[in-house]
Amino acid sequence: MSSDPWGRVDETGTVYVRTADGEQVVGSWQAGTPEEALAYFERKYEGLVVEIGLLEKRVKTTDLSAKDAQTAIDHIREQVDAHHAVGDLDALKTRLDKLVETVEKRREERKQQRAKQSDEARHAKEALVTEAEELAQSDQWRAAGERLRALVDTWKGLPRLDRKSDDELWHRFSHARSAFSKRRKAHFAQLDAQREEARKTKERLVSEAEALSGSTDWGPTAARYRELMSEWKAAGRAQREHEDDLWNRFRGAQDVFFAARSSVFAERDAEQAENLKLKEELAEEAEKLLPISDLKGARAAFRSINERWEAIGHVPRDARPKVEGRMHAVERAIQEAEDSEWRRTNPEARARAEGMTGQFQAAVDKLKGQIEQARAQGNNARAAKLEAELERSQELLDQALKGLQEFGG
Repeated sequence: MSSDPWGRVDETGTVYVRTADGEQVVGSWQAGTPEEALAYFERKYEGLVVEIGLLEKRVKTTDLSAKDAQTAIDHIREQVDAHHAVGDLDALKTRLDKLVETVEKRREERKQQRAKQSDEARHAKEALVTEAEELAQSDQWRAAGERLRALVDTWKGLPRLDRKSDDELWHRFSHARSAFSKRRKAHFAQLDAQREEARKTKERLVSEAEALSGSTDWGPTAARYRELMSEWKAAGRAQREHEDDLWNRFRGAQDVFFAARSSVFAERDAEQAENLKLKEELAEEAEKLLPISDLKGARAAFRSINERWEAIGHVPRDARPKVEGRMHAVERAIQEAEDSEWRRTNPEARARAEGMTGQFQAAVDKLKGQIEQARAQGNNARAAKLEAELERSQELLDQALKGLQEFGG
C-alpha cells in the first residue's frame, strides 16, 4: 500500500483522498504502481489549483460578468466535490467560497455602479429634454437647429433607462424637436411667400427703372429714381437666385440715366463756370463806380453793365449769392444817391421840412418860457413836468434840423 499526506492506494488499487469529512474514494488504478496512481491524481489536483488561480485572476483583473464567473466556479466546484483528485480539496473549497464572496461583492458594486450610471443618465436626459423644450420656442433657426442635432447625438451616447422612463423622456424630447421643426417650416414658408412678393415688387420697379433710363427730364426723373430706391429697400429681399439679377438690372438702369445726366451737367457746369467769370468781371467794373461823385454818369454806366449782365446765362448755384450781392450793393448805393438828390432838390419836401422845423422851434421856445414862469411862481412840480416835455420837443427839433440840412438849408 502506498500513501501521502492527502491520499493513499490500498492493496486492491482503490485510491482515497483525505478530507475534513474523512476519506473519500477517488477512483481505481489498475494500470501501474500505487505511486503512479497517486502521482496521476495529484496532477489532477494541480490542474484544479491552476484553474482556480486563473479564475481568481480573471475575476480581479477583467470585466468577467458575475454570471459567467459563477458558472465557472460551479464547474470547478463539481470537479472538487467529485473527489477525483488527491490534494487539499478543503483548501480548494475555501478558495472557491472566497471567490464566490468576491464575485458577489463585484456583482453588488456593479449593481450600484449601474444604478449610479442610470441615475446620471436620467438626469442627463432630463437636462437634454429641458433644453430641447426651450430651443423649441427659439427663433434662432440655424443655431437652434444645429444645437438640437447635437442634443440627439448626445442622447444616443447615453445609456438606456428602464423602458417606461426612457420612452416618456424620448417622447418629450421628440415632441420638442417636432414643434421646432414645425415652427421653422412655417417661418420659412412665410418667408418664401414674402420673398416671392418682394420679387414681384422688384420686377415692377426694375421695369420702371429701365423705362426711365433714357429720360432727359433730369430733375423729376432723378427724384423718381430716389423714390424707386426707397420702394426697393422697403420691399425686402427676394429669393437669393433672383435678388442679385434684379439688383444688377435695377442698378444698371440707374447708371445709364445718371451717367447721361452727369455728362450733360458736366457741360453745363463748364458753361456756368465761364459765366461766373464774366459776371465777376462785370461786378468788379460796377464796384469801380463807387463812391458816387457823378450820379448821372454812374447811373448810365451801371445800366450798361446790367444789360451785359442779363445777357450772360446762369452761374453755379453756390456762387450766385456772392456775385449777385456785389452788384446789388452798387445798385443800392446808386439808389441811395438818387434818393438823397431827390430830397435835396424837391421844393415841396424842403418847404415841409422848414415848416416842421419852425413848429418844433416855436414849441421849444414856448416851453422854455413856461418853465421860467413856473419856477418864478415856485411851482417846481409843473416846472419838472414841462422840462420832460421840453426834452422830447428838443429831440424832435434836432431831427427836423438834421433833415433840413439835407436840403442844404
